[in-house]
Amino acid sequence: MIKMVKKRQKIVVIGGGTGTFTILSGLKKYPQFELSAIVSMMDSGGSNRVIRDEFGLLPTSDIRQVMVALASHNSDRILRKLFTYRYTKGVGISGMTFGNLFMAALSDIYKGDQKKAIEETCKILNVSGNIIPVTFDKTNLVATYSNGKKISGEHNIDEPEQSQGEYKITNLEVEPKAKANKDAVSAIKDADYVILGPGDFYTSTLSNVVVDHISSALRKTQAKLIFIVNLMTKFGETNDFKAMDFIHEIKKYIDRVPDIVVMDNSGSFPEKIIKKYRTENAKPVEDDLSSNDPILKGITIIRKSLVSDKVYNKPTSDVLNRSLIRHDSIKLARVILECCGH
Repeated sequence: MIKMVKKRQKIVVIGGGTGTFTILSGLKKYPQFELSAIVSMMDSGGSNRVIRDEFGLLPTSDIRQVMVALASHNSDRILRKLFTYRYTKGVGISGMTFGNLFMAALSDIYKGDQKKAIEETCKILNVSGNIIPVTFDKTNLVATYSNGKKISGEHNIDEPEQSQGEYKITNLEVEPKAKANKDAVSAIKDADYVILGPGDFYTSTLSNVVVDHISSALRKTQAKLIFIVNLMTKFGETNDFKAMDFIHEIKKYIDRVPDIVVMDNSGSFPEKIIKKYRTENAKPVEDDLSSNDPILKGITIIRKSLVSDKVYNKPTSDVLNRSLIRHDSIKLARVILECCGH
């Protein structure tokens, strides 16, 4: 009797940062999935500014986070901790992460070949999955706002000046034009499911989509497109966004709406956390998804409690703004299992 081996489903997660780390951390526990992560390469804040400006390399923070998320449980626990360790002392080194410096050193050893450095680091961490930089071209994210002003640089868009952050982003692009990594295009083409979000909507999610050939690949792929709606709005990016605003922006940049939309329905968050978000001009994303809306015709909407019980405590050496309320990796993974028919 010949035993049939069931083919693993191919899931591609597109994004970068904490949101992508969270979803991959949960999904990697399920061997029925072959995971790939397409990661943004436009970060320009914090230690990435040093990596770009002083080392002349592409930013590595999002790549590093994905590596740690996909690192095998059998890999050395101390190694995983080292790659997330952030220095708190030292002139010029405070705020930097060990993982970013390690990959910068490895790139230097391989004569500037970051692709090789990423591959070798994945071996060291025993990564189970494919990590694919969306591009190897050096480029910057550029946002045009409703007041006509253009802002260049991921960090400047992510944390804008107070007066500028009140305006809506009307267009997102990269300058100079960047060519998509062919492995990213192939992964989207061959996927069974592609997941967008959660994460900073313009600077982590759509930053990948505006690279040449990525939006067309997403439009043409036979894969089911899953969108995970963010928990909170973000000042300067998604001011006052409701769930439908995210859907309309995806349609604008991909010319396709998601097949499945995943939305948290936890209800109210702790008041002390909401008060902290109010100081940042942020609030919970309102669920205005309606099955009567023509744009949602045929779309599956999944509403579940998806919030983590843990509140993030930022290290004192980290100068960037971070999300306090985050998705729970296990809860997200269970929803994706449901989406994939398990």
